[in-house]
Amino acid sequence: MTLTRKRFLTAMAAGTLGSAFVLPARAQAKTLKYTHFQPAKPDQPKHAAAVAFKEHVEKATNGSIKVELYPANQLGPAQQVMEGLRLGSIEMGVVHDGGIPGVYKTFNIFGLPYLFADHAHAYAVLDGQFGRDFAEDMRKKTGIRLAAYADNGIRHFTNNKRAIHTPDDMKGLKIRVQPSPVFVKLVESLGASPTAIDWGELPAALAQGTADGQENGVTNILAASLYQHQKHISLGGHVYSLHAYLINDRFYNGLSATEKKAVDEGVLKAQKIHRDMTREQDLSAKKVLSEKGMTVTELTPAEIDRFRKLAQPAVKSYLDAEVSKEWTDRLLAAATKR
Repeated sequence: MTLTRKRFLTAMAAGTLGSAFVLPARAQAKTLKYTHFQPAKPDQPKHAAAVAFKEHVEKATNGSIKVELYPANQLGPAQQVMEGLRLGSIEMGVVHDGGIPGVYKTFNIFGLPYLFADHAHAYAVLDGQFGRDFAEDMRKKTGIRLAAYADNGIRHFTNNKRAIHTPDDMKGLKIRVQPSPVFVKLVESLGASPTAIDWGELPAALAQGTADGQENGVTNILAASLYQHQKHISLGGHVYSLHAYLINDRFYNGLSATEKKAVDEGVLKAQKIHRDMTREQDLSAKKVLSEKGMTVTELTPAEIDRFRKLAQPAVKSYLDAEVSKEWTDRLLAAATKR
C-alpha cells in the first residue's frame, strides 16, 4: 500500500468515526408574530397580556416557538391584521370588535347595545356554549381560530359640549364611531349624527372639532389621552366591547401537542390579565376620569332603560336584516337566560 493510499484510508476512517459523534441540528424555532394596537407599556392591558403570553409560551416549549411582539399597530390597522391572519402572514393578533367584521361579518352582532348587566354576565355568555359555538363558526368560515374573548372596555359616550342624561341630550352632537354600520345605526337611533373615523385619526379629529364626541371604554380613553379633548362623559355602558384573541388555524394545526398546550395556556393567562386590568379600569371610571378633568355623569338604571328602548330594537332590526338573524337571536337568548 502506498503512503498516499494509506493516508487516504486513514482520513476516511477518521471522518466516518467523527461523524458518528456529530449531534443532530436543533429544529428551527417556529415564529409566532403577535400584534395588538395598544402602546408597549406595562399599564396597557393588551401589552401586559402579550408579554405574559410570550414568556409562558417560550418557556413551556423550551424555545421551539419564538414569539415576536408587535404592539401599537406595527403590523398595520385592524383590517390589515385580519387579512394577515386569514392568509397566515400573521400568526396571532388581538383585534377589537370594530376590525373583525371585515373578514367575519357576523362579529357585528356584539354591537347589540345594552345587552349585558355587568362583566360577569358577559363572561358567562362568552365563555359558555354560545361563545364556543360562535368561535367554531368563525374558524370554519375564515380559517381564523377565535381562542379567547377579552374586554375592550364598557363603552360610554363622551363629548365636549354638554352632560348627557337622556337621549334628547344627544341631539345635534356629532359623535365619532368606529367604521362600522352597527355603531352608525346605534348613534342614529339616539338622535345624534355619527361620523366614522379610524382609531388612529380620532385624537386629531376631536382636537380639530371634526367630531364633538365619541364612544369608548376607559382603557382606550386613557391610552389615547382622549380626555384632553373631551369635557363630559356619561356612564351609560351602551356596549360591552370585545377584543378577540385570534390565531391562524393553519399555523395552530401545524404545532405539536406540547406546543398547542403551551399556546392554549398562554392565551388563558393573557385573557385573565387583559380582563382583570380592563375591568378594574371600567369599575374605577368615575374616579380615574374625574382626576383627568372630565365631568362624569352617572346614569340610573331607569335612565339607561330609556336609551335601551330606543337603541336596542333599531340595532337588532339592522342586524337581523344585514348580518344574521340566527346569530343575533342566539346571542340575545344566551344573554337573557340567566
